Amino acid sequence: MPFVSPKSKKTLDLAQLQEYAVKLLSGRAMSAGGLKQKLLLKASDPDDIPKVIDTLKEYGYLNDQAFAESYAAARRDNQSFGSARVLRDLQNRRVAAPLAQKAVQQAFAGKDECELIEQFLERKFRGKNLGELLQDEKKLAGVYRRLRTAGYSTGNSVKVLKRYASRAEELESLEDES
Repeated sequence: MPFVSPKSKKTLDLAQLQEYAVKLLSGRAMSAGGLKQKLLLKASDPDDIPKVIDTLKEYGYLNDQAFAESYAAARRDNQSFGSARVLRDLQNRRVAAPLAQKAVQQAFAGKDECELIEQFLERKFRGKNLGELLQDEKKLAGVYRRLRTAGYSTGNSVKVLKRYASRAEELESLEDES
């Protein structure tokens, strides 16, 4: 007989599920999809989950649009991530695609991606001379991959890295590989 963790048992009725949902939301903001996923692990009756979510939306405790907008702005400002990364993260948090795209567009409206890349590089390589660091082909490739993982576009990543790297042809080959 397989071991079943007491935490994984579905034991909460509607009132308990409501209380659990409020407790989860008091800890940190979530999307309706993310909350639903957590509630599915605890609900004795999965049909109670839409009722709980509707009630929380009605009381203003759950608002996917507000969550997406604040999350996108925070990821842009605090982690210096690019729009592609923020969009991917929002979708991983189960925010509807159109809502996530709108929030990302708003968060990055009027922002120069090259400037954001510069800020990202400053933050990640604080106290290091990027001109010297990026002379090494492997480090140049690593920084480029880091920028792409952070959600910045290929073209602007290469454009900014060309300011620091003396061998521009290496950057051109990196651009062709992606």
